[in-house]
Amino acid sequence: MSLPDFSVEKSLMIKGKKYIVGVDEVGRGPWAGPVVAAAVCLDPENLPKGATDSKKLSAKKREALSPEILKTAKWCIAEASVDEIDQLNIREATLLAMERAVEGLKLPVDHVFVDGNAMPKNLKTKTAECVIKGDSKVLSIACASIIAKVYRDKMMAKLSQEHPHYAWEKNAGYGTKAHQEGLAHFGVTVHHRKSFKPIQSLLEG
Repeated sequence: MSLPDFSVEKSLMIKGKKYIVGVDEVGRGPWAGPVVAAAVCLDPENLPKGATDSKKLSAKKREALSPEILKTAKWCIAEASVDEIDQLNIREATLLAMERAVEGLKLPVDHVFVDGNAMPKNLKTKTAECVIKGDSKVLSIACASIIAKVYRDKMMAKLSQEHPHYAWEKNAGYGTKAHQEGLAHFGVTVHHRKSFKPIQSLLEG
């Protein structure tokens, strides 16, 4: 597995840009819970080893890397709520969470690398660019994907203690069989995305 390195960020730093940030999100697809974005500005003298797209890493590896990133980088994790997802749609809510994450860094950001092909309109940065599959190419994005994933998984596990019938501690809110069975027997919670078709169908049925 080839890992993203710091070369893309380094090329901008050579040109005099200081604060280079990677942004990624997790939780677009689940039926429950907020969408979460993270923004990470790495310290070039203290780079985490082994970081890549969080989906390619085991939970154990993500949980080992996340505290290392939080300790050595400048970072911010932000959310867009279930209500915001239902009001705006998941795409716009995701972009909003990304904007919040960058703004929450409270840095004079020079450049942002955004994972994917959609650019948030109101990023607090001088310049920005989208990178398709950026979490496999840009180290800052990979680190953002890891801390966002670990944060959201823990959040969903905690919510699962309040609502134990949906197996959120295992599926993070995705529409697995266990989640579907929970919905069939116990109905929709305040944490479910009511604009998503499977939940909408249940409410209408």
